[in-house]
Amino acid sequence: MTFDVHQLDEFVLIGAGVTLLAILAVRVSSRAGLPSLLLYLLMGVALGENGVGITFENAELAHALGFAALALILAEGGLTTSWPEVRPSMPLGLSLATVGVAVSIGVVAVVAHVVLGLPWELAVLLGAVTSPTDAAAVFSVLRGLPVSPRLVGALESESGLNDAPTVVLVTLISTGAVADHGIAVTALVILFELVGGVLVGLAVGLGGGWLMRRAALPSSGLYPLAVLCLALLAYGAAAGIHASGFAAIYVGALVLGNSELPHRNATRSFAEGIASLAQIGLFIMLGLLLTPSRITWSVVGIAVVGSLVLTFVARPVSVWVSSVVQRMPPREIAFVSWAGLRGAVPIVLATIPLAEHVTDAHRLFDIVFVIVVISTLLTGPTLPWVARRLNVTRQLEPRSLELEVAPLERVAADLLQVTISPVSRLHGVEVGELRLPEGSLVSMVVREGRAIVPERRTVLKRGDDVLVVTPRGLREPTVARLRTISEHGRLGRWLG
Repeated sequence: MTFDVHQLDEFVLIGAGVTLLAILAVRVSSRAGLPSLLLYLLMGVALGENGVGITFENAELAHALGFAALALILAEGGLTTSWPEVRPSMPLGLSLATVGVAVSIGVVAVVAHVVLGLPWELAVLLGAVTSPTDAAAVFSVLRGLPVSPRLVGALESESGLNDAPTVVLVTLISTGAVADHGIAVTALVILFELVGGVLVGLAVGLGGGWLMRRAALPSSGLYPLAVLCLALLAYGAAAGIHASGFAAIYVGALVLGNSELPHRNATRSFAEGIASLAQIGLFIMLGLLLTPSRITWSVVGIAVVGSLVLTFVARPVSVWVSSVVQRMPPREIAFVSWAGLRGAVPIVLATIPLAEHVTDAHRLFDIVFVIVVISTLLTGPTLPWVARRLNVTRQLEPRSLELEVAPLERVAADLLQVTISPVSRLHGVEVGELRLPEGSLVSMVVREGRAIVPERRTVLKRGDDVLVVTPRGLREPTVARLRTISEHGRLGRWLG
């Protein structure tokens, strides 16, 4: 097959138009309360052979491009994750990504074989490809919810780490290695890939951070590109020694993202843009790979049962078992169970059996596609409501503003935005009564669209947006102080 300049022109025209429509679709999805990934998948289906007529059946290419997109998404997740926030929850996240995934695979596989009548190989593959949560969905949804950082940290670390063991397991099953070597050898292989990937990621992250702090690049725009290349280097280096590239790129990006790097905010913004482009391309490609005419009532029936079992049985049981390492109240276990968001990862994993020509692989792909759609419609739009009903939301949740402010970069400071909710006891407190750590200060109050430069006697009111500048080293005590006042009022100094 040849590819000339005229075909390139057509590819650029169609690609740019589809990408622009996908970007604008985010606005539509947010207004309709639907996850944007569903619109991307539907766009891919509409462009496919039963729609516009674009034929795409290359499972090997979809497998390769899917892994590349997932690597970029995990890199963005690591670069934009705050280590101080996820560190307390890392044991739970690691348990969810390993023990939890194993439990979920077992539950789904048994139901798929005993109840749905699928062969054991297909049943185990169904459990394996549907058990991991999706990093893109988790990062995009949870970071917009005022939920406890401990819960968000556990779910983010789970989604960043659970791709690695499931990719290895699905690959070993699809190639027949599990049948040839047994479960014990398979477990050792998965353990080696995980540990090797984490070690490679740590090495590249620490070494890359040291290098970036000492590199005097001629342009600020080169720093984000260099950091992303370092993350991809971790992926390639781990894959080169047959370790987990997904574990390596997430850990490496996590280390880099929490290092004192030049132009940190620009790097994060660049990574978010690249990851968004990867998500759009990935979901549209997976939609193209689907043949709607193959979606029979049998496929839909299996998918409905599978999604219900996954959501209401497998996920809660896996979270309950995983929480042994870090105890949680029942309401938090319920929230983590409901927040097991699925997305592109299960569909990408379903391309592995397709590429390896496993028996009934097309049927498995169709079932997984429908399961992802059902699960996304079931859990994604309802997650904010579930969080409120379970009372795991916080009255006050300061969040970083991703601004490229040169003076703040030079002094390693952060700009926090605090919105005073209707139930916050910050209402009626004077700025001087906040008693923030020395070095942190309230720089502006935005009230009813009007900016106010505060004085010590300025009284905060409900609905105010308060901008706080804090040195990076004082961020945690500053946030803790604001939360204490929000919960206890001006007496929080003694009660908190």
